[in-house]
Amino acid sequence: MLSALVAFAALLALLFLRVPIAFAGAFVGIAGYGLLAGWQPALALVGQTSIDTVLTYPLSTLPLFIMMGNFIAKSGMADELYDVSYAFFGHRPGGLAHATVLASGGFSAVCGSSIATAATMCRVALPSMRRYGYDDKLAMGTIAAGGTLGILIPPSVVMVLYGILTNLDIGKLFMAGIIPGVLTIALYMGVIEGVTRFKPKLAPPGGRTRMRERVLKLRKTGPVIFLFLLVMGGIYFGVFTPTESAGIGAMGAFLFALWRRALSLSVLTDVLLETGRTTVAMFMLLIGAILFSNFLNISGMPLALAEWVRGLNVPPVAVIFAIVLIYLVLGCFLESISMMLLTVPVFFPIVQALGYDLIWFGVLVVVVIEVGLITPPIGLNIFMLHTMQPDVPMSAIFRGVAPFLLADAVRVTLFVLFPAIVLFLPKLMG
Repeated sequence: MLSALVAFAALLALLFLRVPIAFAGAFVGIAGYGLLAGWQPALALVGQTSIDTVLTYPLSTLPLFIMMGNFIAKSGMADELYDVSYAFFGHRPGGLAHATVLASGGFSAVCGSSIATAATMCRVALPSMRRYGYDDKLAMGTIAAGGTLGILIPPSVVMVLYGILTNLDIGKLFMAGIIPGVLTIALYMGVIEGVTRFKPKLAPPGGRTRMRERVLKLRKTGPVIFLFLLVMGGIYFGVFTPTESAGIGAMGAFLFALWRRALSLSVLTDVLLETGRTTVAMFMLLIGAILFSNFLNISGMPLALAEWVRGLNVPPVAVIFAIVLIYLVLGCFLESISMMLLTVPVFFPIVQALGYDLIWFGVLVVVVIEVGLITPPIGLNIFMLHTMQPDVPMSAIFRGVAPFLLADAVRVTLFVLFPAIVLFLPKLMG
């Protein structure tokens, strides 16, 4: 137990020195394993872990879903998702903000990255909101909050990594994220409705779109909606596995970009290079996390914590809320994927010992990580948006995000107290 605490202190020190999380986790894991079990087993573990991780069959979903999102992004679908959302809601006070949240949810369904979703919506939605006189705080807060949907609505890169770490069914994790994703969109739209009713001047209405134009715009998004339903429906009904669905999604996105005439040799090269870079980064993070996790396992820390929690005279739900609080604190300082890879090996045995469903816990982890993306003082989505729009102070973006954080507190509480919200679709899969 003491060795694990020292290891965490060393890891935090390396992170403070700006050592990349993948290398920091790997270095501490190898050093700790070597001191406890011997250097020869530790060095052998490095090679074996690297080979096993790269050759893990379910992990092949990762580059394929990343490629799917890149093809969709290059085809300009984000613009059309925003256009169709604006056509139905833009004429209402706060309508452009509603459209931004809906478009973020739609783009998340084929993207899987929060940062990519927020960056794309900033490019697509912010000019329109500024043109109609929207307050920058509300506009940027909506974009930042909407961007967090990228890692909840499947396919989600973070869910794939959680499934690999815990050896859980990735298809069931994807299904478990759908209802929470829809509920999140509804809560965010409720926040916008409340804010604009209280202060209508923050979000003036846009122009009204005729019904015929709405239908035409909706038809343009038909192929990407069909692609999402094909991928998720195939998993739900057991027609194909998540890995096969990733291949179908990537091929479908490629054909969609080709059909849209958005594909050239340079675009194809960019998509392949970006997919390769992101995949390599994810693999390095995962290898480092597994090495660190192996050290924690032989140190006995996860089992010791589980036994300690069992001995506490507190309700299990209090332990879950304590874990949520720890995630929220860590989210102020750590990047989302790094936080999950480092903490899941510690908390997973505790939650398992308490008898909670581990699919439910995976979704809860993703949701709390989402909140960390927009939580001060270090919200990754906030930093990214400020980089894209340096004329908007970070303090203004954080103020704009504040009402959405209240909605996040409500949904986290709902998911903890009513796990059936998360588990309804996975249980129907059998």
